[in-house]
Amino acid sequence: QLQLVESGGGLVQPGGSLRLSCAASGRTLDHYAIGWFRQAPGKEREAVSCISSRGGGTEYADSVKGRFTISRDNAKNTVYLQMNSLKPEDTAVYICAAAGSYYCSGYVHHGLYDYWGQGTQVTVSS
Repeated sequence: QLQLVESGGGLVQPGGSLRLSCAASGRTLDHYAIGWFRQAPGKEREAVSCISSRGGGTEYADSVKGRFTISRDNAKNTVYLQMNSLKPEDTAVYICAAAGSYYCSGYVHHGLYDYWGQGTQVTVSS
């Protein structure tokens, strides 16, 4: 059973940066594409980004393109989300998920993912 644990969230001012981590245990991550999602209060969970199993392919939502960067270190069994130029509308719980696929095709669809973490809160406020 693959378990995912997110960390790195917190309170940051607009324009600031955070780096989220998604650490896996139970299995190695190198067979899974990994997605990051976020969910704000009263809103649906939305896909933010995805990275293929070996890191060669990435996808980003239009709302974060150019500000967020997804990466992975399979030797450390960890995926990262570097978030720069943060805006108040980025405030949400950020959740990582492992897809039953090597690739990010269809990454926005929740059904692609077999394993989910519990999430880490990101609050962007002055």
